[in-house]
Amino acid sequence: MSNTITLKINNKTITTEESSTKRLLDFLREDLDITGPKEGCGEGECGACAVIIDKELINSCLVTIGSVQEKEIITVEGLKGTKQFDVLEKCFAEAGAVQCGFCTPGMIMAAHALLSKIPKPTEDDVRDGISGNLCRCTGYNMIINGILMASKRGDGLW
Repeated sequence: MSNTITLKINNKTITTEESSTKRLLDFLREDLDITGPKEGCGEGECGACAVIIDKELINSCLVTIGSVQEKEIITVEGLKGTKQFDVLEKCFAEAGAVQCGFCTPGMIMAAHALLSKIPKPTEDDVRDGISGNLCRCTGYNMIINGILMASKRGDGLW
């Protein structure tokens, strides 16, 4: 079933006649060439496809475009160029939080969502904040350290 669907993605209003049942992840990657969100599991378990929808971290593989009509969606590409992204990118690199890179966009989105709600998180807060994201390479400690470092260096940005 096709409908006219209007979305705001990375601060751009987009109108499409695509099927309202198409997954947001597929629409982002296939129709808009926004490839930061990745399909890892397709079941909402890994967080590789995480985006922010109306300020909430959501796995885009679980959402249809019809269900996000008129909502504001931010992907990792939408964060690029912001001061928050710059701090997260540098801190992840310094902490060794990026290895294969597959989970990194989702982890960055989870970190941004967490820091937007809790600008000075504890280690437990960070563990909770990234608990929906899987990483097979780092063992999580480096990611946690990167987020805690970003919290300190980006004081006042979130």
